[in-house]
Amino acid sequence: MKMKNFVALWVCMLTFQFLFAQQPAEETPIQTQPENYTLRERYSIMKAKSQSFKEYKVVKESVMDGVWKITRDSLAAKDVAILAANKNIEQLKKQVTQVKDSLQKKEQSMAATLHDSTHISVLGIDIQKSAFLTLFAVLLVALAFVIVTLAGRMKMINKSLHEKKLTINMLTNEYEEYKRRAMEKQTKLSRELQDERNKLSSIRNS
Repeated sequence: MKMKNFVALWVCMLTFQFLFAQQPAEETPIQTQPENYTLRERYSIMKAKSQSFKEYKVVKESVMDGVWKITRDSLAAKDVAILAANKNIEQLKKQVTQVKDSLQKKEQSMAATLHDSTHISVLGIDIQKSAFLTLFAVLLVALAFVIVTLAGRMKMINKSLHEKKLTINMLTNEYEEYKRRAMEKQTKLSRELQDERNKLSSIRNS
């Protein structure tokens, strides 16, 4: 029974192929369709123009070859497009890498510029300018304090020296006065002694 059904199906298929061969004007090959049809649209056209036998579709070999050629060409075009897209992606990746490198260099340059603008090197030591200015101001205040202190001490020393000089001058004057008086007294006593000696000598001689 199955063998009979298979033979009947095969005979029907040959009959349909014969009918399609006798009617070339009615069958439009898939490859003559406009180029802007998609594969799904071409499949729908092939399905619509094919003869039906129960749940089967009878398709001519030329139509199938045309569909295969179009499918192969579409796949080849898609492969070319994929290769071009991959190449474009690689170029974009390179550009992105270059942009990243450029941005990194600019960030490093900006960081170096910012660091140079906020830091100063003193005796090989990297110090923030704000800290250096604060330290410099403290040193200036300390130096001014030392100068004022030294000036005060010098003034006090000068005053003390002046007072000592006055004291020395006064003592010197007193000493000179005492010396002068002592000399005068000594001279007076010497004269008186000489007078007494003279008197004594006169008395002895008389």
